[in-house]
Amino acid sequence: MTRLAKTPDPDRSACKKVIRLSDTNAIKPLPPKPASRAGNVSLWAYFKLFKRDILSAQPARLYHAWMAEFRTPFFRSYLCNDPELVKLVLRERPRDFPKSERIRTGLKPLLGESIFISNGALWEHQRRIIDPAFEGGRLRSVFPAMWDSGVAVVDRLRPLADGRPVEIEGHASHVAMDVIFRTLFSVPVEHEIASAAFATFREHQQEQPVANLFSLLPLPKWFPRYHSRRTRRTAAIIRGLIAELTETRAQEISAGRAPDDLATKIMTTPDPETGQCFETDEMIDQVAIFFLAGHETSAAALAWALYLLAINPDWQDRLAAEAQASFDPEKIYFSTLGKLRHSRAVFREAMRLYPPVPMFVREATCPERLRERDVPSGSQVILSPWHLHRHDRLWVRPDEFDPGRFDTPNGKDCLRNAYIPFSAGARVCPGSAFAMAEGPLLLSMLVRAYRFEPVEGRVPIPEAHLTVRARDGIHLRLIPRDTDRLTNKAMQ
Repeated sequence: MTRLAKTPDPDRSACKKVIRLSDTNAIKPLPPKPASRAGNVSLWAYFKLFKRDILSAQPARLYHAWMAEFRTPFFRSYLCNDPELVKLVLRERPRDFPKSERIRTGLKPLLGESIFISNGALWEHQRRIIDPAFEGGRLRSVFPAMWDSGVAVVDRLRPLADGRPVEIEGHASHVAMDVIFRTLFSVPVEHEIASAAFATFREHQQEQPVANLFSLLPLPKWFPRYHSRRTRRTAAIIRGLIAELTETRAQEISAGRAPDDLATKIMTTPDPETGQCFETDEMIDQVAIFFLAGHETSAAALAWALYLLAINPDWQDRLAAEAQASFDPEKIYFSTLGKLRHSRAVFREAMRLYPPVPMFVREATCPERLRERDVPSGSQVILSPWHLHRHDRLWVRPDEFDPGRFDTPNGKDCLRNAYIPFSAGARVCPGSAFAMAEGPLLLSMLVRAYRFEPVEGRVPIPEAHLTVRARDGIHLRLIPRDTDRLTNKAMQ
């Protein structure tokens, strides 16, 4: 059992100073934020709110509390914003706080036993195989595929850049899925199987599989968990399409003609401890999580970043000028990534304000004592990037868009202790470096080609099911910029 001391509260005068700073910037539009629920609600009312939107189902006090307790007839949940608690759960004792079975219930039809929801020895086996595919040198090898995806989306948007409103979330999803298929299987998203998987995944997410009533009940693990017919159907279709790609790749590997992409690397890497490689079913599980963690999170972050730039044209102009100075229209240089400083800052700030995965749910495997509260074994321990990234006792002006904040003492400190869009510790996303290359690169390519402007009366409202998206999409106007067109060329 662990006893963790309380973190002292910050100076109240600092909080007042934050308010005054915010007031001086009142004329600048704040990024949209969903309203919090008012007061206490019954478990059934909370479930209905949660199914509609994870974010607005939560009370406003979570933006200020270090820790909050929620009780149900079946289990207790503890949301932890104290950086020391976050460090304890993610970095110091991750094995004592495995992924919650209640979240696994909702995601299992699609993800099976993928690395995202597995625990224990199985997770360690999977990580030993997957990690080598995302080592530093691999980023250089997949960079041309990311570039090609960027060129393709710029070309796709050209006919729409006439000042009419464009729903940009769909295009962000398209290019993010294109990156996944190009880097994993060396095929563009227009490939027949890739296109079908993309369309079905969007339908699967609309069914809100995480909001599963059976996950609330204290059922034994052997008891069957039921899912809606639509959830099971869409998951089966996606897994079937992934199986086709995986089986084809296995045949290409056997014949010695497989391309050197991520799928080949993962499928041919043995576990250094057991010597075993992934079987076909195991590989299907892992590709499915690339759909969720690789595609969906990148798409959400890119769409929000474009909206934030649309309502902050000064930062958009900085990015466009940076990209124009950094890109060679005739050749691909991997070193270009190192020049996109403003773009990385904007993408990082977009993931602070709109973390793609809003909450991580863990389970306490033994009794704990956290901030002078007794936490029973089996309790849910929730780490919420959404609330942690907007916590008013940690961040200066937490609800404002300010990419320059990461160069300040407060921003640097919070970046180390209160910024977890990719989780942290042993279970940090293995593709985080890829995401931080893909996102700024695509963002820079898009703002170099087009000016993005908001549509009057179309403010996107964030809501979350699997990831943080806009309730009715993100609508922007695109205006072409006068630049040289980029081409697909071999990387130098």
